[in-house]
Amino acid sequence: MSGVKRTTEGEETSTKKQDLGYEKGYAAIKPEFIIATEPVSAVYNDDEAETGDRNKDDRDNNNSKGKKKKQRGQNKKRELRQVRETVRLCSTLLDPDNIRECKHGENCSNTHDVEEYLAAKGEDLEGVCPVYQAIGYCPAGLKCRWLGSHYDQETKKLVKDLAKIEQAAIDNHEVNKISVDARGLLQRKKYNHEKAESMIKWLDSQVNNDDNKEHLEKVKENQASYVEAPLKKAEKKKLNFKGAKIVSPLTTVGNLPYRRLMKTLGADVTYGEMALSLPLIQGYNSEWALPKAHSSEYPGFGVQIAGSKHWATTKVAELIANETSSVSELNLNCGCPIDLLYRQGQGSALMEQPSRLARILKGMNYCSGDIPVTVKMRTGTKDGKNIAIPLIKRLLNEGDIASITLHGRSRQQRYTKEADWNYIAEAAKVVKEFNENQEEDKEATDKQKVQFVGNGDVFTWEDWYKATETEGIDSVMVARGALIKPWIFEEVEAKQYLDKSASERLEIYKKYADFAIQHWGPDEYGVGLARRFMCEFISFTHRYIPVGILERLPPKMNERPPKWKGRNELETLLGSTDYKDWIKITEMFLGKAGDNFNFTPKHKSNSYN
Repeated sequence: MSGVKRTTEGEETSTKKQDLGYEKGYAAIKPEFIIATEPVSAVYNDDEAETGDRNKDDRDNNNSKGKKKKQRGQNKKRELRQVRETVRLCSTLLDPDNIRECKHGENCSNTHDVEEYLAAKGEDLEGVCPVYQAIGYCPAGLKCRWLGSHYDQETKKLVKDLAKIEQAAIDNHEVNKISVDARGLLQRKKYNHEKAESMIKWLDSQVNNDDNKEHLEKVKENQASYVEAPLKKAEKKKLNFKGAKIVSPLTTVGNLPYRRLMKTLGADVTYGEMALSLPLIQGYNSEWALPKAHSSEYPGFGVQIAGSKHWATTKVAELIANETSSVSELNLNCGCPIDLLYRQGQGSALMEQPSRLARILKGMNYCSGDIPVTVKMRTGTKDGKNIAIPLIKRLLNEGDIASITLHGRSRQQRYTKEADWNYIAEAAKVVKEFNENQEEDKEATDKQKVQFVGNGDVFTWEDWYKATETEGIDSVMVARGALIKPWIFEEVEAKQYLDKSASERLEIYKKYADFAIQHWGPDEYGVGLARRFMCEFISFTHRYIPVGILERLPPKMNERPPKWKGRNELETLLGSTDYKDWIKITEMFLGKAGDNFNFTPKHKSNSYN
């Protein structure tokens, strides 16, 4: 920065840093790119990234039941549901080559007149259907918004690429889908939790309190016969996080298309969105959508669950082991700070109940088969009262975990202060000493190393290496940094800042849009969902400030910029804080948003006219 500016008379005068928004907390943008001297009064509620609202209304959980969850952020009553087509085609007619009999007959609420449907459907979107392009066949059939790219007008048949269909079955498909039969058994409470039930009885016998006295008397005589020895850590799938590029579990934005995108940008390990134990046991589509992954994510895909009761988490561990095929680890959430889960004893509340936590992990480890059990926690629940290290020592001695991830903040702190990496380093030494002692113990039979991962405020390649070069830290889990700057792992690999052009960033959006359509579907409803979640994604990526217009490096994640313009119109558009501009970006790939498309950002600061 020159530190001077010229007046109309040509004389030099000193420029106050605050005039350009350069004081602490504001991004140092080069003067020629600043278009307002006052910083934008944006307020970011970053709790929404890792733990946000659980209104995950994608195709699989659109019919979820129960009370609406209280949403954080300023637009608490935002409407997220997408309006469906006015004329809907019966699903039995989607593929002209495979017309089925409609079980509803004349009572079917959808039309059976194909010509009527096609006339009401409107013009096709330009380009090739992303689903057809990826797998050689479009399951949406006649409902596809890109129908013209795979429909023969003369024969009235769908076009199919048999070779691509065969290849997609090998390397381009989604995994961990629970079977219809298994889900039906769960919903009717008929599922056989044989292994879990025996372990639950044993765990119940360990709860020595007044409330459990009657039960203790019943199980006392035969408690030793309940369980067999579980698989040891050394017999489970191996985890090796040393230097791994890890994306944190993220709610709402951390969906399958986003994780798939991150795999193409260098991520080694991804996690599904946090799933609640009870709805999984009850067989809800909404929750079973969350362990789903793309085939490219495995190995290296973890399922994260939350729960407060050992009977529930134990059953879930057995379900994941039995009903999924591509899970590398089962992660227990002990860090979620949101009030609803905390009051229920889930998430970070488990840190205050070490005995309960130990029982939960023991039950999960016993019933998870060869899937290792890991845990993610915070420094504690109250600011200034760290309790993670003594808890880690206990869990290490219990021997039921393969990895620990520590977020350097307390529950109370949320994101108001920087993560405490000094405390993370202290915890890393504890784990390192445990591993060394285990190696020296000649009588120990379970010598698989416990991995240790740090988490918090990693936004640059320098942050990443500073953390991973700390003694005892195997790797770093990146959350907001990977949302705001999805190519962060490319920078880690290159060991330099990458000044991505606007067109390069647009290509990333294009890839996300394609993955979103392939996941949610290319019909009207799927396109609406893809557009909504793409807007959620842009609600983070728009915060990126190109390094080419910054006065100094490294950039800071929580620095707020003054109002700025990019080096071209597209770069300015990509940095817009107005959600209506986010919708414009989606229209480049998903066609024009109809009048019935609904999207409201989480924060009113993004809602200005």
